[in-house]
Amino acid sequence: MLKRRSFIKSGLTLAASSPLWLHAEDKKARNIKKALKYGMIKDGAAPEDKFRIAKEAGFDGVEPDSPFTTDQLKSFQTAVHNTGTLIPGTVFGGGHGSKLVDPDVSVRKTAVENFKLALAQTRDLGGTTVLMYPGIVNEQISYNSAYNRLIECNEQLLETAQTTGVKIALENVWNNLFTSPRDAASFVQHFNHDYLGWYLDIGNLVRYGWPEHWIEALGPKIFKLDIKEYSRKKQSEEGIWKGFNVELMEGDINWPSVMKALDEVPYRGGWMSAEVGGGNLERLTFISEKLNQIRKA
Repeated sequence: MLKRRSFIKSGLTLAASSPLWLHAEDKKARNIKKALKYGMIKDGAAPEDKFRIAKEAGFDGVEPDSPFTTDQLKSFQTAVHNTGTLIPGTVFGGGHGSKLVDPDVSVRKTAVENFKLALAQTRDLGGTTVLMYPGIVNEQISYNSAYNRLIECNEQLLETAQTTGVKIALENVWNNLFTSPRDAASFVQHFNHDYLGWYLDIGNLVRYGWPEHWIEALGPKIFKLDIKEYSRKKQSEEGIWKGFNVELMEGDINWPSVMKALDEVPYRGGWMSAEVGGGNLERLTFISEKLNQIRKA
């Protein structure tokens, strides 16, 4: 098992060597690639068509849901090869994530096997992470049950992650399990493993606090970034889910503070992925330009 470096040692080493972050006076030129979720691309039929649209809109990569059928995998490999648009990682989709903490042990076993397949297929596509939806706590599934099952499934997955070279990236979602940065940090520290960390969704954090505080707590365990916006005013007046109904940079996220916190970690994941309402080429170009502004905030 690969051991996690201490946060201090890692931070000092990476600050000196990482090509992704320039000197303080040049921080406006951050070299973070831009991706978007596959489902955001509304035009085009085949993956290759959609990848070309993403590239024309200014994106470097696209993140599809996994695992794939054999034909789907070949289609995505062709799309990458023919367009030069990358797949930085995949999303363990289709509702599979909640099955990782299902009360039925057979359901959990199947979910783990599907995640192993996703790891291998993501490697074959050139990706470096699989986003994990880390289950859910509800009236039927207690906090302790979900937490312990999530530990159990990741213990079964880490060997495959290390073998494939693809990391498990937990997403902070509204699942009633990780509601503070210390909870999130504690979970990955339990494993002490280089192949388990966080796919930090900046917009999802605003309901619970301030993204920059989470960045400080999670440090080098942030593998990738999801970018969306959130409005506390809309949350208060229209309901919690309506808080997302605001364009990037027009909500309550202090993007200069967020980017400053990422500079200080420093963030080395190399990617930020839009997860907002998509559309046609014009809409996607607008989103891409917003990501440019966030990178320079």
